[in-house]
Amino acid sequence: MSKYYTDERNVQIVVALLKQHGIRKVIASPGSTNITFVRSVQVDPFFEVYSSVDERSAAYMACGLAAESGEPVVISCTGATASRNYLPGLTEAYYRKLPVLAITSTRDISKYGHLEDQVIDRSVIQKDVARLSVTLPTVKDKNDVWECEIKANRAILELKRHGGGPVHINLITKYTLSYTSKELPKVRVINRITFDNEFPCIPQGKVAVFVGSHQSFSQEQTAAIDRFCVAYNAVVLCDHTSSYNGKYKVLFSLTFFQFQLDNSLLIPDTLIHIGEISSFYACFGNVKQVWRLSEDGEVRDTFHKLRYVFEMPEQSFFEHYAESNDYVITNDYLQQWRTQRDELISKIPELPFSNIWIASQMAHRIPKNSVIHFGILNSLRSWNFFELPQTVFSASNVGGFGIDGCVSSLIGASLNNKNKLYFGVVGDLAFFYDMNSIGNRHISNNIRIMVVNNGKGAEFKIGNHVAMQFDDETDEYIAAARHYGNQSPTLVKHYAQDLGFEYLSSYNKHEFELVYEQFLAPKIKEKPILFEVFTNSSDENKAIEIIRQTGINIKGKAKQMVKQVLGEKAAKAFNRIVK
Repeated sequence: MSKYYTDERNVQIVVALLKQHGIRKVIASPGSTNITFVRSVQVDPFFEVYSSVDERSAAYMACGLAAESGEPVVISCTGATASRNYLPGLTEAYYRKLPVLAITSTRDISKYGHLEDQVIDRSVIQKDVARLSVTLPTVKDKNDVWECEIKANRAILELKRHGGGPVHINLITKYTLSYTSKELPKVRVINRITFDNEFPCIPQGKVAVFVGSHQSFSQEQTAAIDRFCVAYNAVVLCDHTSSYNGKYKVLFSLTFFQFQLDNSLLIPDTLIHIGEISSFYACFGNVKQVWRLSEDGEVRDTFHKLRYVFEMPEQSFFEHYAESNDYVITNDYLQQWRTQRDELISKIPELPFSNIWIASQMAHRIPKNSVIHFGILNSLRSWNFFELPQTVFSASNVGGFGIDGCVSSLIGASLNNKNKLYFGVVGDLAFFYDMNSIGNRHISNNIRIMVVNNGKGAEFKIGNHVAMQFDDETDEYIAAARHYGNQSPTLVKHYAQDLGFEYLSSYNKHEFELVYEQFLAPKIKEKPILFEVFTNSSDENKAIEIIRQTGINIKGKAKQMVKQVLGEKAAKAFNRIVK
């Protein structure tokens, strides 16, 4: 008779993570859907397994065992109404904050609501029977593995978080009959660190702090990050939503936007992730591990390499690690980043009239101590390639990452200080979507809005966007071309002027250079300004392609050729070989 684990991968992941987190005690109730889980813990001497026919009794037994031992206790049941009998005991565990993990096995949730026997809907549970409820899918690909690992880690960590309490895992089974797995898979365990825990050591290697969108940093917070960077030869990777302006800032978008440039030597080994949603994540697939730092303590695995979640203020984290490490004198990692970026900036050739060209001409000229807001996607991406003056604060609506509201957010921000200039750069669809906002009677003369009008959603017509395959047919519905006057030279002009704005416009570089200084004038004028710049999606696309190919090296070019000819897997294999 087999003494091995089930071959169901999602069950293996749960069992492996229970072991990694040191959870031994299991109370199993009889049934069919939970056989793969029960049999797998039964054959593993690590686990301490007990039996209870009555699920109601099993849940209360778990309460008693958890309270007496101080350890988490797992309860396992089958489908049908078995899990309903857990409710009284889980309610007891909830109000006593006892770490009881209810693993309810089930057939595929696609069967919910189709009159299948012994299939009940567990997608919604009472608020006071579990602190968290997750469903683990059957594993078909690596994304399913990631989902199972993240959800199982979250569930297990929640058992002891903020005083603890019961948690629910709904575990799907395919009734797999084979039990041939001699070993459990290697799984990624995630630990949550608070002030009550021992802090792990930062591994040897390159260290970087990645800052997503973030509120303004205080001088004390910035100083703490800078001391950390000194101690670990680290850098701070930012975009224009990050708000950090300390000594170790690296505006990384241009470097990692390159098409045929190998940047593997710049990839950090350990990435400290702070802030919220960013506009640019794709470049860190090869990082070894990520430490997420946030007061909310939530498991957020943006880079699929999460190892620790630090539930504490950012300043406390950076001060602790800076004080616990002998200071590193060198800052060569920072110099590598800056040298690469400076080289790329120097190689940018002449760009066509586009959002990127506009950014290249204006970014460094934004008046000091002012604020600038960007529309999502093309505007934000284009300006992320170029440095802003250190005293300029920048922001974008990347929280919901939608087209709506960017002009309104700019206007709302401008109400805070009538003596400060507030700039905005948006595309035409984003502007027309939110154009009623410029008629607000509270608008002051400290507002400067640039509308880059290319007559459509240019995002769908540039770079390697999936809609590019449809050529001009994209304009009809996907890119929503020819709306709002179809680049009318007078529509926005009359609307803005009638609302009391000074109106500027340009159709080419020459016209732009004649008027842009008026838009950037450092002193507040008598009227707010709206500057409409007319471009076309073809030039926008050419500019993107030029920027993507600014940097080329032999290794990067070879990898790109392998990827184009043989595909993604071959490119990864090539990368391992050349390393």
